[in-house]
Amino acid sequence: MLYILHENDQWLEPFRETFTEMGLPFTEWHMASFLPDPAVEPPQGIFYVRMSASAHTRGHSGVPELTAGVLCWLERHGRRVINGSAALDLELSKVRQYQALMAHELPVPLTYAARSPEQLLGLARNMPCPFVTKHNRAGMGLGVERFDSFDAFEVRLDALAETPPVDGVTLLQVYIDSPESFITRCEFIGGKLVYALRVDTSEGFELCPADNCSVPDEHNSAETKILRFEIITDYVDPIIPRYETFLHEQQIDIAGIEFITDHAGCKWTYDVNVNTNYNAEAELRAGVNARVRLAQYLKKELARC
Repeated sequence: MLYILHENDQWLEPFRETFTEMGLPFTEWHMASFLPDPAVEPPQGIFYVRMSASAHTRGHSGVPELTAGVLCWLERHGRRVINGSAALDLELSKVRQYQALMAHELPVPLTYAARSPEQLLGLARNMPCPFVTKHNRAGMGLGVERFDSFDAFEVRLDALAETPPVDGVTLLQVYIDSPESFITRCEFIGGKLVYALRVDTSEGFELCPADNCSVPDEHNSAETKILRFEIITDYVDPIIPRYETFLHEQQIDIAGIEFITDHAGCKWTYDVNVNTNYNAEAELRAGVNARVRLAQYLKKELARC
């Protein structure tokens, strides 16, 4: 049996449909309400973790922390956990993500972390402009805002404090200027590249590809909205094997990794999405289906159990 640990029914729905169609036996542990008994052995099977860093935005504060403990319980009993405790640890902290990326010599934008307005002001005074703010535990573009000067940041500081990050840590990060307004998101299943997704950033920093995450923009035509996500199925780049090595070493099985390319051609990695989603419209146009690939991968893992 496949056990899916999650806290977001909307994000899971497309996976439910595909897994059911492909005859993959699964059950759900909705971690906002399900409480396993750590005094007994876990059930036999494999466990696929889809815990989100943005759980608190859906009223599920504390659920990631509970899930982290449950994963340690599963791993202590030798169960196969896909995107286990090591992966969740990186999902919940961009500071830890960046340290892991830099340990693999993958360039990361200059980033500072602070816990108070005074610390943020002190860091911003010496921060190269432009720069962006973001929440350390984020997801869904939480706390991301661009500033072109220190004065502009100082004016907004009180407003930023009204929506504090759930873990109390705010990041200041150098804004990477790209010759074109897009980022690249590489999707991996079983630690191997499935496809690259070109994401138009001209509408802002909300880049989640899930269909129910799309942000309406009345100024754009329907055609422009559709092409916000464009899949490159035959993507080849020297960074891919480096990402695959990174995922293997960090014990991450399934992820979307995002980077932006600057004017000099340098690729800056700034996000590892362990709880990754896929865009159905973009996949339909490209003739690919990552959910099917995922189901096939999970079936193989289940057969080994």
